[in-house]
Amino acid sequence: MVTVHDTLTTEESGAGVVGTATALLDAYRPATDRFFSSPTRTLLARGISVQVPHDARPLTERVRDALTSARASGQPDPIVVGAMPFDPAAPAALAVPDTLHQAPALGRDPLIALPAPEPADTAWEMSPVPAPEVYGAAVAAAVGRMKAGEFSKVVLARALDLRGDREPDVPGMLQRLARRDTRGYTFAMPTGSGRTLLGASPELLVSRRGDALVANPLAGSTPRSADLAEDVRRAAALLESPKDLHEHAVVVNAIREALAPYCTDLVVPERPTLVKTAAMWHLSTTMTGSLADLGGGAPASALELACALHPTPAVCGQPTALARRVIGELEPFDRGLYSGVVGWGDAAGDGEWVVTIRCAEAAPSGLRLFAGAGVVASSDPAAEIAETSAKFRTFLDAVGATL
Repeated sequence: MVTVHDTLTTEESGAGVVGTATALLDAYRPATDRFFSSPTRTLLARGISVQVPHDARPLTERVRDALTSARASGQPDPIVVGAMPFDPAAPAALAVPDTLHQAPALGRDPLIALPAPEPADTAWEMSPVPAPEVYGAAVAAAVGRMKAGEFSKVVLARALDLRGDREPDVPGMLQRLARRDTRGYTFAMPTGSGRTLLGASPELLVSRRGDALVANPLAGSTPRSADLAEDVRRAAALLESPKDLHEHAVVVNAIREALAPYCTDLVVPERPTLVKTAAMWHLSTTMTGSLADLGGGAPASALELACALHPTPAVCGQPTALARRVIGELEPFDRGLYSGVVGWGDAAGDGEWVVTIRCAEAAPSGLRLFAGAGVVASSDPAAEIAETSAKFRTFLDAVGATL
């Protein structure tokens, strides 16, 4: 089958067409579809034309060959869509779809303001992995090692398993996630064995259009408050928090160093700003640059840039190799695709790749939710427990559950 481009991108079409983006959201089917929405576009990819294999070759080479194969079979403008794991050596879930439907951004569709269907009344049983006090002890152990000078930052995550009296309603969860934070990145990707990775990430790892790149690292966060005055106070405190500003600077500096070899110029603001979701405030730095020609008449692709950046200190730590080892020692589960990368890339090298956070993996038997917190030497275990609990809210709200 040949890739179908239904509508123009946001930049090409100007104002969004009423109902075009939400129609793709409504048409999503878990078993066969890959859904991705961003502030620039909405994608619904259906079926599989070419599956990106898992073998010893670099991921960028495997993706390039898959796109070449799809083009040879008659697709004029193939793209790859899917997710890469936290561990770059683990299998990815990437494919070139049979058909691709595109629309402007969900945020430009007036119908996105309509309420999502309410979640079914489900009796959820919740099992934290590990228990909060065990997670707090892991944070304390990491803080002790940092104060001893072993490393400077590590991101420690925990999971929350939900089991209900019915199979999870994946399309309904996607609707609620997409309509709750329309300015973020919403995704749903099949991962095999009846499982689906879905979430609403606020964090763009990197995007490329032509020779222009954008990266938007987030690090340092605080929960939102329903009280307006308290919410504003928390936001202002985050902007002045030495702990969070240090955590953010570690991430920004690492991304600057990783991107610099690919760029003729790279603009990095001196101080972060704030980004808000329905659940959290985040420190944010938007980095922009012009890519250099690295030979062959083309700059690095969005996927190459994503692979050069991943995993950043925002999901791993600093130094990277040591932080990954600490995560393996202190986290009692395999992250899988959580804190990996999700998005799309085309044969020309353009694409958008997003950090896979505020997410869950759905299976017929239930859900596993994930949340992490950046730990530095000044971190407080109780505060990190509270932060991860707040981050769970994004998904708990989507299923009608409370922690």
